[in-house]
Amino acid sequence: MRKIVASFFISLDGVVESPDKWHFPYFNDEMGAAIGAQMSESDALLMGRVNYQEWAAYWPSKAGEGEPFADFINGVRKYVVSTTLDSADWNNSTLIPGDSFVERLTELKREPGGTIAMSGSPTLVRSLLEHGLLDELNLMVHPIVVGSGQRLFDGSGQIPLALTSSTTFTTGVLSLTYSTETK
Repeated sequence: MRKIVASFFISLDGVVESPDKWHFPYFNDEMGAAIGAQMSESDALLMGRVNYQEWAAYWPSKAGEGEPFADFINGVRKYVVSTTLDSADWNNSTLIPGDSFVERLTELKREPGGTIAMSGSPTLVRSLLEHGLLDELNLMVHPIVVGSGQRLFDGSGQIPLALTSSTTFTTGVLSLTYSTETK
């Protein structure tokens, strides 16, 4: 069975919005290797509407520029959950209507293949947790208080998680992996 794994750059105060404004001073080879390892396990991406629209506007223009992430993101199968989009036209994209996402993602998890990765889309991650569809949550906790911005959790109910691995990078970033299997 395939797993859905969400990954976030997150500040000490729980902000996941606009990491491009605070994340890069902490990026190093250790973090790059960890992100690369996560990418190598996945053969599909799951995205919400906002993340999809932002990335679809940015990454296609970076193709062929020697940027490994651009080549990966442009070529990988993408599943987009949205209640408002009518189409998902970026290369290898499939739209999953928001009213049927639980059933469709349950089917996708049963299909053979690698990990279905997520980066961003905190609203969708909260919905996945609520419906028992998220298998792992990878957080790269940055030693910075951002102060404002969208937080990963916004007062939703308790969700028990189990820490399955932790690494401290030389920049002070904690790489934490949580499983939703708490047994």
